[in-house]
Amino acid sequence: MKANSWMCLLALLLAWQLRAEELQGPNTEATGTTGTGTGLGTGTGTATPTQLPNEPSSQAEAEEVTTAESESRLPAESNERKAAKPKDSTEFAPRTKVMPAALLERLWNDSLMRQQKLKAEIERLEAKRQPTEVAALTPEQIEAQTMYDNAMDMLAKPRTDKRVAFTLLKKAAALNHLKARAELAWAALLGHWMDFDFNHAADEFESLANEGVPEAHMGLGFLYSAGVGGKNVSQPLALIHYNLASLGDNTLAQMAMGYRYLYGINVPISCEKALIQYKRVAKKVASKITFANGPVVHRVRLLDELENPGSHETEIVDYYQLLADKGDVQSQVGLGQLYYQGGKAIQQDHQKALEYFTQAANAGNAIGFAFLGKLYLEGSEQIKADNDTAFKYFSKASEMGDPVGQSGLGLMYLKGLGVPKDSIKALSYFTQAADQGWVDGQLQLGNMYFTGNGVKTDYKLALKYFNLATQSGHVLAYYNLGVMNAYGMGMLRSCPAAVEFFKTVSERGRWSSRLMHAYGDYKKNRIDEAYMQYSLMAEVGYEVAQSNAAFLLDREEVHVFNDRHEDLIRAFYYWKRAAGQGYSAAQVKLGDYYYYGWGTSTDFETAAALYRKASEQQYNAQAMFNLGYMHEQGLGMKKDWHLAKRLYDLAAETNSDAKVPVAIALFKLQMLAKIESIKESPYRFIFYMDENIAANWDLYMITVLTLLLGIIMYMRRPFQQPDQPAQQPAADEIAAAPVNLAPVGAEAAAAVGEAALGAPTAAPVASQTAVATPSSSSSAETPATSTSNADAASQGGSSSTSAAPDGANTLDPTG
Repeated sequence: MKANSWMCLLALLLAWQLRAEELQGPNTEATGTTGTGTGLGTGTGTATPTQLPNEPSSQAEAEEVTTAESESRLPAESNERKAAKPKDSTEFAPRTKVMPAALLERLWNDSLMRQQKLKAEIERLEAKRQPTEVAALTPEQIEAQTMYDNAMDMLAKPRTDKRVAFTLLKKAAALNHLKARAELAWAALLGHWMDFDFNHAADEFESLANEGVPEAHMGLGFLYSAGVGGKNVSQPLALIHYNLASLGDNTLAQMAMGYRYLYGINVPISCEKALIQYKRVAKKVASKITFANGPVVHRVRLLDELENPGSHETEIVDYYQLLADKGDVQSQVGLGQLYYQGGKAIQQDHQKALEYFTQAANAGNAIGFAFLGKLYLEGSEQIKADNDTAFKYFSKASEMGDPVGQSGLGLMYLKGLGVPKDSIKALSYFTQAADQGWVDGQLQLGNMYFTGNGVKTDYKLALKYFNLATQSGHVLAYYNLGVMNAYGMGMLRSCPAAVEFFKTVSERGRWSSRLMHAYGDYKKNRIDEAYMQYSLMAEVGYEVAQSNAAFLLDREEVHVFNDRHEDLIRAFYYWKRAAGQGYSAAQVKLGDYYYYGWGTSTDFETAAALYRKASEQQYNAQAMFNLGYMHEQGLGMKKDWHLAKRLYDLAAETNSDAKVPVAIALFKLQMLAKIESIKESPYRFIFYMDENIAANWDLYMITVLTLLLGIIMYMRRPFQQPDQPAQQPAADEIAAAPVNLAPVGAEAAAAVGEAALGAPTAAPVASQTAVATPSSSSSAETPATSTSNADAASQGGSSSTSAAPDGANTLDPTG
């Protein structure tokens, strides 16, 4: 038994040793061949000692890798030598198992080595860098920063004294506050509460740009683009400064770069780069919107206002004010909403809105209760936010079925404003409001489905409600749709759609109030100040600003450049940019510029293409009329009178104001058709009598029409009997002339009878003349005229009696 036990123990020890050798690697000896090792260096093949149990395994694995690489680089041996080599499977099997693990470990060690070297290099560079200490602000710098912050807050609020804000900015600039200096330079450039001083603005921008102020780079970019302040127009330099300002997170510069990348203005078109720029700005705008829809911006196109002058808003407000004072609830609600949002001629005033909504709510109006809740939920400068009061008013409005109150309650339950959070109740209230078409309910319902807040995430439903909210122009709905299109959430990714949504959001930021400021300057006849504002906003992509700047230049009302040719060139480019964004009136004006060669070379084909685009896409009557005229004359296209007549008729159908010019154009077209038919008839020789007449037929036609018009006016003038010299009929003719009311024919018969009896014929003839003369005169003859005629007749009678021969009248009583 003992012998058997010892034998078992010896077998176990032998098996353990063999297993240990298998794990540690094979014991190999060099074959005597020299080779180059790639892993640890070069050297001749030497005997490799057997690895000891306490030796690290990594060294053995490295030697295995080196040996394998050395053997792989040996020159090819002959087949006989390969055949003579012993092939021991027990030698290569362990090596095959160990090599992958060795390679992996070596790669890992190399990676660690590289990381250690990189870390050591970073530490070395950090050690060489001079330590930057944040200098503490001096009392003057703190004071300047405080004044600058207060001034910017006052400028951002609508109902503050801007002169006080600029006084604070001047004090901060005197203390060398860089951003305050930049704001004052912008004020001098745009004429904001300061006189124009382009050169001072340019010098300040140059100085501040060297300090790295983004607003200064934006200012220099605008100067180079507009060509003011002693700067020649240079779009490459403008592009450089816009880029630098954009990298400094300047909002207007980011919008300018996004607009240029979107439409390829001096840069290659790149939707993705435009998306990056507009997304940054849109994110800023969306982050500032809490509960309301954002600031209301009235985009007034001066060209449309000139062609279609509407009623003045102040008159409408006065009319509603009169009705509201008499207790009309609808007028009170309307005035409250007008002051709540603001208008073209009325500034936003929540205090007055509160008064009118309170009057409407006291009369039991649901909308009055709902908007009172909105005022107290959002809060403002005049009204302190109060969740409890807002909840009370929202509850009353919701009980009356008002969607605004329902949406307000849903928002309070969703955010937990004065009430516990309850997404189920919020979903119920939002659904009720959205079913009635209220935009806030649609937006919030879309947000819940988009984020999965209280409901299961459903991008299709979110897309549906966001689209409904965009129909009412909600800014956050546009932003959310931009995000969904940019990342392909619930739809295929669309970069152009995302850029359009983000551009719309970006143009609703607080800087859009510059448009209203420019419109106010225009109404005050401060044309140059209005133009500078519009030109700045045109640079950042506002289509309204582009068309308005071109409109002012087109009417020769801008005196910044004092060169008509430069004005036309600038107006041409502004019309071109506005037309590129789809404004039909700008397309027509741009066609006019190409037609007449204003600011560019004459190009009838391009003009016709622009007219056709405006007529087909926007149904512009003026474009239809112009296109019809070009078809009539064969300018830039084939002459076609039938198509011209069709376009004239469409223009008259599209706009009733075009009926008169269309009637004249159709009359002219008919005359041309008649002339052409005469040219094909035997009477065509008339048109070859004089080449000058044929070449200037329209002038002769205008002359003939003018003469005809003069003849007609002369014939239709009121007739006045001229003063005639008094005739002197004989006395016996006056005495013999009876007062006869019979017709002239009866008097002639009586005269014939008297002649048969031998009576003289002078008297009847005279009487006939006396009766016929008044009948031929105008019925409007005055009695004074008749009296004067009778006096003249009596005077003539006495003189005639003395001159009459004897026996001329036997009935004379004086004879």
